[in-house]
Amino acid sequence: MKPPTPGPALTSAPALKSLRARIIAVAAAAAVLATVAVGYTLHAAERAEPTSAISEFALDPGHLYFRGTEAGAGRVARTVNASGKGARTTGGPSCERFYAAADTALCLQRRPGIPPTSYALVLDRQLREKRRIALTGIPNRARVSASGRMLSWTMFATGDSYAGSSFSTRTSILDTRTGYLIKNMEEIPLTLDGRRYHSPDVNYWGVTFADDDNRFYATVSTKGKTYLVQGDMKKWAARTLRTNVECPSLSPDNTRLAFKKRVRKGTSQPWRLYVLDLRTMREHPLAETRSVDDQAAWLDDDTLAYALPGEQGRKRDVWTTPADGKGAPNLLVRSGSSPAAVR
Repeated sequence: MKPPTPGPALTSAPALKSLRARIIAVAAAAAVLATVAVGYTLHAAERAEPTSAISEFALDPGHLYFRGTEAGAGRVARTVNASGKGARTTGGPSCERFYAAADTALCLQRRPGIPPTSYALVLDRQLREKRRIALTGIPNRARVSASGRMLSWTMFATGDSYAGSSFSTRTSILDTRTGYLIKNMEEIPLTLDGRRYHSPDVNYWGVTFADDDNRFYATVSTKGKTYLVQGDMKKWAARTLRTNVECPSLSPDNTRLAFKKRVRKGTSQPWRLYVLDLRTMREHPLAETRSVDDQAAWLDDDTLAYALPGEQGRKRDVWTTPADGKGAPNLLVRSGSSPAAVR
């Protein structure tokens, strides 16, 4: 009788060693995968914490948002209501200029370097970045239309103050619905005093939008004068309305413009805040007599907010004053600038 043929249980010693090696390799790979999975889970949890913190800092109606200036931090903060009273919530994005409306915010950043770099960040309702646009110059003005659709910002190309005689600006407009970006609005066809106007020294700044997201107002300067212009996005045209108007800001009811007017010559503090009635084209000064170098923001149809140099070492404070020219200025927020009341 022949001996039985060896089966699987009677595998040779070399084969058995090979099998053990494969088992050890599989076990090691499983351990590595488990370690990677744990590490990824921890990393994901770490990344989720900032998102969770930001989600608690959303653009909510009835809140006042502003750029905190304590210790030069520049991070966006908010108060529980537009009166500026109540607890301050901090921890928003770091911005040089900030503005918000509806469910959109605009944050202008400037980062040190050689040369320094600047960006316009379009943020969603949770203040999360949706789009980043590289810019040239120093952030100066930022605005968002009431619907959140239209954005505009102004950068200083040279110099750092409108009070000086030599400066250059670059103003951009972004339609967030279509994504269309106008990098520099200086090429817009301009009608000045009823005639088509061309000049290499034209500068625009301080755009403010009407509720229809088509009509807008801005400042244009040329030949040593400043003008209020009314623009039309669909027609892509602008015309001057009057002189000596800077940094216009349209009221929520779209009937009035707040602006700064040059009332003192030969000084570094030449301006005073005024309000212009667009129906009658009559203007009146506001109770704030200090020089305000800012694009004032409407908290509501009756109140304007703006930033002024702070006291006791504070870089800036936010003040308010009645839009009808009566009453007196009031301190709204210490250590703050770029106020925006989200409605």
